[in-house]
Amino acid sequence: MFLTNKGISDKAAYESKGYILPAFDRALVKKETDENPEWIHFGAGNIFRAFQGNLCDRMLEMGINKTGLLVCEGYDYEIVEKMYRPHDDLNILVTLKADGTMEKKVIGSIVTSLILDRNNNDEFGKLLKVFEKPSLKMVSFTITEKGYVVKNPAGELLPGTVKDIEAGPDGTEGYIGKIASLLYHRFECGELPVAMVSMDNCSHNGDKLYDAIVTFAKGWTENGKAKDGFLEYVKNPDKVSFPWSMIDKITPRPDEKVSKSLEADGIEDLSQVVTTKNTYVAPFVNAEETEYLVIEDKFPNGKLPLDKVGVIYTERETVDKVEKMKVCTCLNPLHTSLAIYGCLLGFSSIHDEMDDEDLKNLVYTLGHKEGMKVVVNPGVLSPDEFLDAVLLKRLPNPFMPDTPQRIACDTSQKLPIRFGETIKAYRLRDDLSTDSLTLVPLVLAGWLRYFNGSNGKGIDDCGNEFELSPDPKIAEVQGLDAKEILAKTEIFGCDLFEDGLGDKVLAMYEELCKGTGAVREVLHKYVLEAMA
Repeated sequence: MFLTNKGISDKAAYESKGYILPAFDRALVKKETDENPEWIHFGAGNIFRAFQGNLCDRMLEMGINKTGLLVCEGYDYEIVEKMYRPHDDLNILVTLKADGTMEKKVIGSIVTSLILDRNNNDEFGKLLKVFEKPSLKMVSFTITEKGYVVKNPAGELLPGTVKDIEAGPDGTEGYIGKIASLLYHRFECGELPVAMVSMDNCSHNGDKLYDAIVTFAKGWTENGKAKDGFLEYVKNPDKVSFPWSMIDKITPRPDEKVSKSLEADGIEDLSQVVTTKNTYVAPFVNAEETEYLVIEDKFPNGKLPLDKVGVIYTERETVDKVEKMKVCTCLNPLHTSLAIYGCLLGFSSIHDEMDDEDLKNLVYTLGHKEGMKVVVNPGVLSPDEFLDAVLLKRLPNPFMPDTPQRIACDTSQKLPIRFGETIKAYRLRDDLSTDSLTLVPLVLAGWLRYFNGSNGKGIDDCGNEFELSPDPKIAEVQGLDAKEILAKTEIFGCDLFEDGLGDKVLAMYEELCKGTGAVREVLHKYVLEAMA
């Protein structure tokens, strides 16, 4: 059994092993997509294959859409060269369910894979042809929050941005510069409308994409590299929209146990690849079953019927409420709490942490008792139901190979939204006080304790060194004392010492540092206190 067009033509072999195969004529879908593309996605990673690819698959299965997906990779070309194309752009979605079962589905909706390579005339030429098609409705992205950065923290243009602005649309080399040049081509083809939809897991993602594109449109207009009207085209939501979205689905690295299970089924070409840019890719993607995608309903060229397959189209204000519900209360703070204390206590999987009474009670109480008091109900999703799914179904799933070490990456960049917003919400309420918070300061104190050590190493609760997860603040934080770190409002999103909360965090931190076993002892003590 091979994962190719020819291989899946042996339906009996695949179906006898429980695989769901594409229930549509893939060749016909590809022909229709080539002629009248409606959706192109940038970012060919795991989340795309597990989520957007499956959404399109389901629309095709239901007969509510005729076109498939084009995917373009702009950072790590080897993903396309070594994984997509050898498998005819097919991949296997393995959904790992909380009850221990696996659903195995061959995703066939991705009919063309492309590379965002300015120096490859054939590749870039194909992209230009896609962007000149009147049928194109949506250009979506999962390129990580870093992908939209065109300025430094001081607001100054990055050197690569300056170079691309000076070069003009035909000479761009950076990721967003090349995207802007494709949009400029669409402008030249008659100011054709389109929705530019960031689906990255970051707050107000549409604004980040808009600001980046406008930077180029403004620069090119001012230096005479773009025709008059391009900046107005980009800024006109009736021509080009930049909707906000909220996405939520956990898709860890390809898991070796899943790979062996597929090999046991008889699939012969499942070798995983680590690219030269250290991307882990395989012909399959393993993911949880729970997923959410909420998109602002702003599509100047019409929208795809994604609402028929679970996506929620709604107002911008509602997207914002859903985003805050998730990242400030019902998921992300719990993830970060498990990441910090999981690393300190020597855990290597999230689901194992949920078998630990102290850690389980930490996230249950943090979510239900401290976070839920300030959550705003978005209406389209119930906060209580969302939180219950996280605590009862998602985090304890023993078949999801997610790790605290992965989640601990870049935590310094996540604290303002995951905890700072809750602190600010408590301060704004007359009926609440940060004096009642126990677990929020405990997690912040744990984050300080996580950085005990030097040279990028931490010290766990047993006194052993461990490798800190990548974070841009490692060197800075490890060079300061705790009180200096807590005074940094840019890290926490607020002044922790404004009402004495910083002193509370500092006292907890000092308790956590009292020696071997102190982390466990202090965690147990304050979790019980918060539950009382």
